[in-house]
Amino acid sequence: MAGNATAQETLFALREQIAKMEGKALPAAVAAERADLVAQKQNGQTRLPFGIQVLDEALNGGLVLDAITEVRSLSMYDVGAATGFILSLASWVKAREAGSVLWIADGLMACESGVPYVSGLKRFGIDPAAVFHASPRRLDDALWLAEAALTSGAFAATILEVHGNPKAFGLTESRRLNLRAKAAGRPLFVLRHAGEEEASSASFRLLVKPAPALRRRLPDGTMLGGSIGHPVFQLTLEKSRNPAPLSFLLEWNPHDRQFHLAAEASSSSLLRQRPAHSGAQLSASADRQDRPQAVGAVVAFERAS
Repeated sequence: MAGNATAQETLFALREQIAKMEGKALPAAVAAERADLVAQKQNGQTRLPFGIQVLDEALNGGLVLDAITEVRSLSMYDVGAATGFILSLASWVKAREAGSVLWIADGLMACESGVPYVSGLKRFGIDPAAVFHASPRRLDDALWLAEAALTSGAFAATILEVHGNPKAFGLTESRRLNLRAKAAGRPLFVLRHAGEEEASSASFRLLVKPAPALRRRLPDGTMLGGSIGHPVFQLTLEKSRNPAPLSFLLEWNPHDRQFHLAAEASSSSLLRQRPAHSGAQLSASADRQDRPQAVGAVVAFERAS
């Protein structure tokens, strides 16, 4: 099946190249053949269930291990949450699949969000020695590297980190990478920072936002007051077969390498708790100078439009 998929993919690529040389759009027949190829392999997809009934039902059985899964963040402020969730997914998959993890980041993201931190990888349950990081200068090189990694089948999971919605990574490139993932039977996680929703071949698209961590759970099942437990992510399932987006709060346990459904009421209650150090201000000195008056005043402006 893998050889047949590779042969058809080569034929598709040649037809695309001919269409580009002739200055024509991609024929509809080619797009239909690709859709048929994907439909033929739906029954053979390997899925990894989360063990959470409501989430597994929304994902039609769990995370797809031979396709693209996209994780998106709204802005650069949510880079930490999206990256942490991707690390959780990679650690979760690696615990069940042999091989290392390849992290591919374009040059802009390497400058903006940095590179993977050894201690941080350990906190999410990943052995740093099993993570390979690459930072190509151009996005075209990053796409080529992701395609080569999927073709080799040497990695348990491949992470492709991009910024925004670059033109070089469109629907055509997404389809080609998805075919590579299906032929190799390996997952590709696209980590899109500060990007908008767009058409792609990803099986699922998840919007990730940070959420307050729960308190640490003791062996007897009670919560330790004033403690900080495992990380919690707010997930919104944007692309799936469900008619409307669904939201979940997932807690990641790096020791057991397992996700758990976090109670929203428990998470929101942490926001109402007083901090451990209130930071109460001392009384002002009696002989100090008066504070300077605030500069300017707040006025009302008419709306521009």
